Amino acid sequence: MSELYDLLIVGAGPGGLAAGIYGSRAKLKTAVVDKNAEPGGQAATTEEMENYPGFFEGSTGPGIMKKFADHAKYFGTEFIRGNVDEVDFSGPVKKVHTQQGDTFESKVVVLSPGATPRKIGVKGEAELSGQGVSYCATCDADFFVDLDVVVVGNGDAAIEEAEYLTKFAETVTVIVIHEEGNLDCNKASAEKAMKNPKLKWVWNSTVQEIAGDGLVEKVVLKNINTGELTDYPTNGVFVFIGTEPHTNFLKGKVELDDRGYLVTNDMMETNVPGVYAVGDARVKYLRQVVTAASDGAIAASAAEKYLSELQTLQNDVLDASKEKPTILAFWAPQIQESIDSIASVEKAVEEKDDAVGLVKLDTYRAKKTATQYNITEIPSIVLFKDGKDVARLEGVKNITPEAVEDLVKPYVQDLVK
Repeated sequence: MSELYDLLIVGAGPGGLAAGIYGSRAKLKTAVVDKNAEPGGQAATTEEMENYPGFFEGSTGPGIMKKFADHAKYFGTEFIRGNVDEVDFSGPVKKVHTQQGDTFESKVVVLSPGATPRKIGVKGEAELSGQGVSYCATCDADFFVDLDVVVVGNGDAAIEEAEYLTKFAETVTVIVIHEEGNLDCNKASAEKAMKNPKLKWVWNSTVQEIAGDGLVEKVVLKNINTGELTDYPTNGVFVFIGTEPHTNFLKGKVELDDRGYLVTNDMMETNVPGVYAVGDARVKYLRQVVTAASDGAIAASAAEKYLSELQTLQNDVLDASKEKPTILAFWAPQIQESIDSIASVEKAVEEKDDAVGLVKLDTYRAKKTATQYNITEIPSIVLFKDGKDVARLEGVKNITPEAVEDLVKPYVQDLVK
């Protein structure tokens, strides 16, 4: 069993690495677990990357991901090699198990498992995978020097990879399901691609079959308007039609949508307290390095506040209440009457000569604790004794010096005895 981490990140894609940077910089004990020796996830397999802010001409996916990893290491993020296949989020300490037999424990887990390329699902695809069918231009482009290849897909990744393939192949033909001139990628990439003389286009078409005797020799295209089938000779097929989330090991552990993507709120929180999710495996509109990095920054920042809130509740309230009754007062700076009301509570507590403790909690910053104790009205005060909430007052009209006196009296007398 490992030592206890503050922040354990599953997956070293851009979202996980950004979480590592922010977590380590916040002085959290942070580690990233990933099955690959080189961090970066799918982004590290994208050769050309010109849409990450500040990095454009000549920038590569592996190069940018190495900078991410170096940045995280600089602030102290630990990198661990392991293929996570099981998690246990049932207790306050989260457990992560790997196929290698290791178990890691952490107060918070950030899930960044990434996604794998989606398959076309046509005849010949599986049989010729690795024999001309590829899902990674960076990995396989140099196998097709001076040959003809087709690219299936027309989003950002497809067009960027098609451009990259033109450095190697004789011709690159993009198979597009839309009308002529209509691409799903961003406009800048589309305009650049249209000017590339080595790129060819087949519009209104889908791939119905990939065929060849041991190696890819052709694809069978279907015109979606006419239904006509046409043989199109080629030496290779590169498929870029989206991704499938790598979340099978999380089924039944956290909420997934019907396609298997992780469901989070804007703070990257899953439905399990202390478990966050970032990157391509999360339900989101745009899956790019820049949005994954944003996810990671948000998750780590939210996790740091979550841990701080937990520590305050445990040390200053639950543990302290074992020594003397302790009031947890919920207020909000934007509600003036809550400020006045809590001030009167503070005065009443002072008159008890340290026989009663008081912790004031800004509800805006400590929403989880407010939710945990079902606080629906501001101000509210909750009295704790021996680690348990035993009484409460809610609303400014009910929180009077007399009511506070009546609230604590039985427990202060008990303390005196």
